[in-house]
Amino acid sequence: MQKRIIGQIKRVNGPVVTAKNVVDAKMMELVYLSDAHLIGEVVKLNGSQATVQVYEDVTGLTPGDNIYGSNNPLSVELGPGLIGSIYDGIQRPLEQLKVLSGDFIDRGISASPISHIKEWEYEPVCKEGDVITGGSILGKVKENDNITHLIMASPNTEEMTVTFSEKAGNYNVDKVVVKAVDVHKNEKSFTMVQHWPIRTPRPVKDRKPLKNPLITGQRVIDTLFPLSKGGTVAIPGGFGTGKTMTQHSIASWCDADIIIYIGCGERGNEMTEVLREFPTLIDPRTGRSLMERTVLIANTSNMPVSAREASIYTGISMAEYYRDMGYHIAIMADSTSRWAEALRELGGRMEEMPAEEGFPAYLPTRIAEFYERAGLMNNLNDTVGSVSVIGAVSPPGGDFSEPVTQHTKRFVRCFWGLDKGLASARHYPAISWLNSYSEYTDEVKDWWDDKSNGSWTIDRQKIMELLQKEVRLQQVVKLVGPDALPDSQNFILEVCNVFKIAFLQQNAFDEIDKYCPVEKQVKMLHIIVMYYELGSNIIKNGVTLVKVRRLKVVQDIIKMKYLEDVSPLEARLERSMKHLEAIYE
Repeated sequence: MQKRIIGQIKRVNGPVVTAKNVVDAKMMELVYLSDAHLIGEVVKLNGSQATVQVYEDVTGLTPGDNIYGSNNPLSVELGPGLIGSIYDGIQRPLEQLKVLSGDFIDRGISASPISHIKEWEYEPVCKEGDVITGGSILGKVKENDNITHLIMASPNTEEMTVTFSEKAGNYNVDKVVVKAVDVHKNEKSFTMVQHWPIRTPRPVKDRKPLKNPLITGQRVIDTLFPLSKGGTVAIPGGFGTGKTMTQHSIASWCDADIIIYIGCGERGNEMTEVLREFPTLIDPRTGRSLMERTVLIANTSNMPVSAREASIYTGISMAEYYRDMGYHIAIMADSTSRWAEALRELGGRMEEMPAEEGFPAYLPTRIAEFYERAGLMNNLNDTVGSVSVIGAVSPPGGDFSEPVTQHTKRFVRCFWGLDKGLASARHYPAISWLNSYSEYTDEVKDWWDDKSNGSWTIDRQKIMELLQKEVRLQQVVKLVGPDALPDSQNFILEVCNVFKIAFLQQNAFDEIDKYCPVEKQVKMLHIIVMYYELGSNIIKNGVTLVKVRRLKVVQDIIKMKYLEDVSPLEARLERSMKHLEAIYE
C-alpha cells in the first residue's frame, strides 16, 4: 500500500469525514483513514478541506488521524474467479473475510477479490505481430464448464503491436501473458487482471436495438409484460408483496448467461436465504449448480450505509466486464430504495440541500446513470453482449407516488407493479395486470410470433382487452350483482377468472409449474383465447353459461399448468364445444 499522506481528519460525522490540510487529493480518489486503513472515497473538495465517504465502521477515528491517498479511484478487480463468489458492497470477498476475522468483519480488514495463487489453464488467442486495441481478446481461460473467460486488453488501451504472447499453460492471474509496444515504442505488459473504476461505464462501439426477450419462465412476465435482453425494469411493491421472491425466481430460471444479485440494504435473514439457497439450486439449462453462473453481492441493512451506495456500481461494473466477453447478464438490484435511502443519509450528513421527501436533488440523475448502463451492446472486440437491469423498489406503505418509484418510472421501459391485494390472496407472482406495462412488447413480438406461428400478438391483445372489460363489468357487478348481466358478459368474467387461475397464478413449489417453457406458454394462452371465442359463439346461439361451465374440459383447462403437454386440450375443447352446440340446436 502506498503511504502518501494527503491530509488529516478534522471531523467525523458518521460515515462522512471532513479532512483538513488536504494536499494533492483528487476527486473520487480511493483513500485510507488512520493507521487502521479504513477504506474511503473523496466526494468533495473545498480548498484545503475535503469530504470523505467511509465504507467501514468509523468507530475509533479521531481528529488528527492521517488520511492516505492511493492515486486511484474506487475500482473493482476483474479477472478469472469472479463467478461463484460472494462479495460485500466494495468487492471484499466475504468468505475470505470470515476466515480472517470470524462472523463479524473487523475494521480495516481486506482481502483480494480473486485468488492470485490459483492457477488457470490459459489458452492464447493473439500472437506476436498482431495489432491490439482496447477490448482486444488476448487469451481464454475456462472459468468453469459453462463460462469461458476471455482475457481482454483494458478498454482504454491504445493501438499496440504484440511483441510477446505466452504459450498455453497453467498460470496464476498475475502472470504476464502478453507484451506489446505502441507507436512510440513504449512497452506495456498485460496480465489476466484488470481494474476498472466502478462509477465509470465501460466503453462500447454502439448500442443495438432490442429484439429478443429475456425469458424468465414466469407467464405473467413473459407473455403480458415481456422484458428484452438489455432492457430495464422496476418491480415496486409494499412490504410482503413478493419483490425478493420474484427476483429469486427470475434469477433461478431466466435465460441470461450470468446472474449478478445485489442485496442492497436488505434484511440479513433475506440475504441469508439467498446465500443458502443459490448454491443448492440446479440450473435447468446445465443441470449443475446455479452458482456456476452467479455472483452475489451481500450488503445488508446493518452494514455501513456508504458501502450500500457503492454496491450498485460494484455489481454493474462486473456485469459490464462479462458483457464485453459477449455474455448476456441479468442484474437483480434488491432494492434501489435502500440505495436511495443511503444517498439521502449521506446527503444529509454532508449538509446538502434536500429535495422532495429529504432525498438529494441529484437522485434522478443517479437513478438515470445506473439504468443507462443497461443495454444490448456491440463491444469493442466485436462481440455482442447485454446487461439487463431488474431493480426492486420498496415504496413506504406501497405508495407508488413517492420519489424513488416515480423517478425510476421515468428511466425504465418496463414496470411490474406488485399488488398487496393479490399477495394477500396468495396469488403469486403478485404482479398487477392493471398497473403494469412493458414498452418492449412491439420490439419482441416478431420473436414471439415466430415461436407461435403468428398467434402470440393476436392472443395477447385479445386477453388484455378482456382484462380491461372485466374491470368495467366488475364495477357493474358491485352495484347490481352478477345476475343483472347477460350470459355473454358474465362469460367474460368467467374467462378472465380462468385466465388468472390457470395462467397468471404460478406455483413455485410445483416441479412442473415453477418454470413454464415458451412453447407451453404460447399454447396455454391460445387455449384460453380459443375457449373465449368458441364459448362466446355458442352462447350467442342459445347455449346457457351454466352448460358451458359444466364441461369437463373447462376444469382441465384450469389445471393445465400442472401438465407437461397441453396440446391435446386444444382438440378436446373444440370437440366439446361443438358437441354442446349440437345438443342445443
